[in-house]
Amino acid sequence: ETRFSGNPLLDGITLSGGEPFAQAAACAELASRAHQKGLNVWTFSGYRYERLLDMAREDEAVAALLRETDVLVDGPFLLGERSLELLYCGSKNQRLIDLKRTLAKGEVVLYAPPEW
Repeated sequence: ETRFSGNPLLDGITLSGGEPFAQAAACAELASRAHQKGLNVWTFSGYRYERLLDMAREDEAVAALLRETDVLVDGPFLLGERSLELLYCGSKNQRLIDLKRTLAKGEVVLYAPPEW
């Protein structure tokens, strides 16, 4: 139980811009501590997931941040792809990736928001 448990709108943290993976070690530590408190972690990155996997092979901090991320919003915001109808992202080229399921399955699994 977290100190936020009484408010369903406060159940996690978001790591976003600049680029979280440019400071992956610090962000992975923050994400780990959030998980220890029962919070979820969303990370917004201008990199595509496939590029992050390549980076993780060379950089353990990137791999750690991927492991500590629950949902990854990948890809750069593109003004030409902008949409106000999208949930949790700003442009149509971005994906909401359920990273825990993706890493377990070995292929991209998109995040399905809960039904309210």
